[in-house]
Amino acid sequence: MRTLIVLRHAKAAQVPGLADRERPLTDRGERDARRVGDELRAAGLDPDVVLCSPALRTRRTAELAFPGAEISYERDIYEAYPEELLELVRRADPGLGTVVLCGHNPGVHELALALAAGDYAFRPGAYAVIGVDSPWEELHPGEGRLISHWDPKEHGDLKDH
Repeated sequence: MRTLIVLRHAKAAQVPGLADRERPLTDRGERDARRVGDELRAAGLDPDVVLCSPALRTRRTAELAFPGAEISYERDIYEAYPEELLELVRRADPGLGTVVLCGHNPGVHELALALAAGDYAFRPGAYAVIGVDSPWEELHPGEGRLISHWDPKEHGDLKDH
């Protein structure tokens, strides 16, 4: 079995006059990104590769969540439709067991739902762990199983959410 972790970047700041791609994480976003990595490591999930949008908020989320991991910055993730994200996952090395896709809504949420249906929100910092039996290159909608979903707003201290 292969594992796909679909991750939405953590909470980003809205900064007037700053290009969308350059939006930084908030302090809460930085904490939540670290928590993502802690939660996944506690579940025994270490990525073989992280496919990541080049936007600052996704890069920082991936760096904090997966220190030392191989991160591949893919410009096609930014503003991608779920079909485009699925195509990117299909191009993953066949020998990889765990792939993270770190991107933006609505694409990442729609991809997770297309692969493994469910009823959950995908707020900043949320992820879905999806089990996949087929090889990456043969992955199609409906072929995944939702193993778990995590949302920082549903876990831990809510006072700053």
